[in-house]
Amino acid sequence: MTLLNRILKPIVTAFCLILVFSVPVFAQSERLDQLFTELSDVETPDWERVVSDIWREWSHSGSSAMDLLLERGRSAMQAGEFEVAIEHLTALTDHAPEFAEGWNARATAYFQAGLFGPSIDDIKRTLALNPRHFGALSGLGMIMEQLELPEKALSAYRQVQAIHPHSRGIEDIILRLEEKVGGTSL
Repeated sequence: MTLLNRILKPIVTAFCLILVFSVPVFAQSERLDQLFTELSDVETPDWERVVSDIWREWSHSGSSAMDLLLERGRSAMQAGEFEVAIEHLTALTDHAPEFAEGWNARATAYFQAGLFGPSIDDIKRTLALNPRHFGALSGLGMIMEQLELPEKALSAYRQVQAIHPHSRGIEDIILRLEEKVGGTSL
């Protein structure tokens, strides 16, 4: 019986830990699903609050140390210290590679530093982890415009519009790019 206990005890403990640590992720996912449902409704009057709540959810990694790295990276970007921001955000992505917002923030820092290639790489990683990340898609659209790839920019912006129809200026951007690429979609 003691051999069975020695075998089962670690298995049961591991199973319990998995359940305990997956509950917050499930709750966050459920909350985000609700927020995205609200956001997709063009009649939502307080869509700005919804967007703010989504960004707040995205900004919580589950670790105060990782959240601090994100905050420091964002503060450095606001101060125009892009190299410092990239350092903080690289530490974040190294230590929390499954945290999509770390990749998105670093993509933004790379973009602001004029490093489009690394920014695109981080956007791809962000979208692999969080396909509904309208901020990353907007960033991709901006980069594609800078690289004079209007078809790809248009595709990114259409995805933004599908997720976040309230995004400021998105209809005008799409119309401008549709004219540029030679027509409008039906």
